[in-house]
Amino acid sequence: MSNEVESPQVSDAMEVAQLSSLAAVDSHAGSCEAEMPSRLLNDAVRSLPYHVVKDLLSIGVCSRCVLRILGTEDHIYCHSSFSQSMLCSVLEEVTSFKSEGDFQFCSVCSGILQLSYRDDKETLVKMKSPNDMALVIAELVKKEGHQVDGFSLEVSIPQFILENESSLLSGMKKRYESEPWFQERLLSKCVSVKDVLKFAITKPLETLLDTKASASSFRIRLTYTHKMALENSVERNQGFKRRKIGTENGLQNVNDESVVANKDCSDYPANETIAVTGRSSLKVPIDKVSEPCHLVYLCYRTHIYLCGRYLKYSRNVSQTRWIIDEERMGEASVEEIIGSNILPMCRGDNYKFHAAGREDIDVRMLGSGRPFLLEIQNARQVPSKETVKEIESKINGLENKLVGVKNLQVVGSQGWTLMREGEAEKQKQYCALVWISRPLEDEDVCSISLLHDMQILQKTPIRVLHRRSPLEREKIIHWMKIERIAESSQYFLLHLCTQAGTYIKEFVHGDFGRTQPRYYTKLKMISLYYQLVMIMEKHQVLLDDYSYHFLYYWINPRMQSRDIAA
Repeated sequence: MSNEVESPQVSDAMEVAQLSSLAAVDSHAGSCEAEMPSRLLNDAVRSLPYHVVKDLLSIGVCSRCVLRILGTEDHIYCHSSFSQSMLCSVLEEVTSFKSEGDFQFCSVCSGILQLSYRDDKETLVKMKSPNDMALVIAELVKKEGHQVDGFSLEVSIPQFILENESSLLSGMKKRYESEPWFQERLLSKCVSVKDVLKFAITKPLETLLDTKASASSFRIRLTYTHKMALENSVERNQGFKRRKIGTENGLQNVNDESVVANKDCSDYPANETIAVTGRSSLKVPIDKVSEPCHLVYLCYRTHIYLCGRYLKYSRNVSQTRWIIDEERMGEASVEEIIGSNILPMCRGDNYKFHAAGREDIDVRMLGSGRPFLLEIQNARQVPSKETVKEIESKINGLENKLVGVKNLQVVGSQGWTLMREGEAEKQKQYCALVWISRPLEDEDVCSISLLHDMQILQKTPIRVLHRRSPLEREKIIHWMKIERIAESSQYFLLHLCTQAGTYIKEFVHGDFGRTQPRYYTKLKMISLYYQLVMIMEKHQVLLDDYSYHFLYYWINPRMQSRDIAA
């Protein structure tokens, strides 16, 4: 047995004052400012076919559903100050009919437009008017501390409510199709349940949050669920499909008339009809509703993105968090250092780190840095330019100096485009520090510089074979040149421009013949790279790598007794 919670009562005098003040600004009233909404409501009800109103009330349809189904002009029933009891009183007074059925919740909307629902504690909540619901939402937004510069309102309702509505329209077609009012009202002016609710609470929400409903990244979502949705079989209305309607504003159809009844009622399935009550001449296959929907309020912001370039100064820092068998690899990660400093400033729930490519844990990233994108989930605060500069300074000023950032800024979805710029480059330049097993000669320098657009075939390198598919890749070495190093006859810098995706390390040392032709065969020598530098013309990204002694020993086993200094 759950407790019932009534929303705060408002005095009659205050209610009249609210109706009077809101009448002038309500865009759905469609009347001059001097007219009272209550008078407009009375006029709208008097224009309805009384016998149909009586039939609908007698089968448990709530007042708002009666008015929306019958296509009341100017959507006056959406006025935020109209309570359910007020609407019901007007209908019963004008039509001189009072429903005697025991219908606590609407047989069509299941209490949604009666503003009745179960909360997350399963307590029955009954709001007096849409203003009360707007107040609850506004308090939730403020409690969670969201920065609000606009909002988009979303409503989700159970499928069976649409099925109930289609069944009701099908029954009404059979009963009233021959009457003149039917084609004029029903088929063109029936607004959906979710849009009526949006109409009703948008205006007061705009007032309480002091902002306009718009195409905003901040969303307010009302999710209704019902146990009947799990119990009912959808086979009853297999022919009925929800229709998606495009929107151009942040209200997501709050200003569009989602007309369920626009479809020809002959399309609805001809089910065996059963009377909900014996007093009504209208017989429809809908069940009496004894429980309202369960409602969950959710306020959230769609992902925001901060992009920039990171620099990695340590050879013991991975790009992302790396844990093997519950043991951390490296002392930290770029992802954690950047994310842990940005997330608190945005007051988000979580973050995801994306980068344009990657480097090994033992590779430093220097120069202008590698492009990255940090995705903040449900940020309650969108950082200003000044805040972003503070974040950048904070990261660059960390005592351990493991990671730095450049050009940090808040971006929209175009951040993905910026991210892909580096990946989309067709040609990339590198500089490798190479050691060879014999002294470098002038002829070597000349022969290497003459090579252009050399095609090579690379199998997946041994070092990444455990996580990459064993494929063969055709790549192009566009050009190469050698730069001598003073006081050294066997060390030199190899500058080369290659097709994107070329494995440079393997091109230099051959990877046990898995890359053909390999660089050192061109010089008829044994080669070993010590450091690798990547240079992108647009982004000027630098990488360097320490030497791998074992590669040299594999290439020339006879030299294993020698100590190669790193």
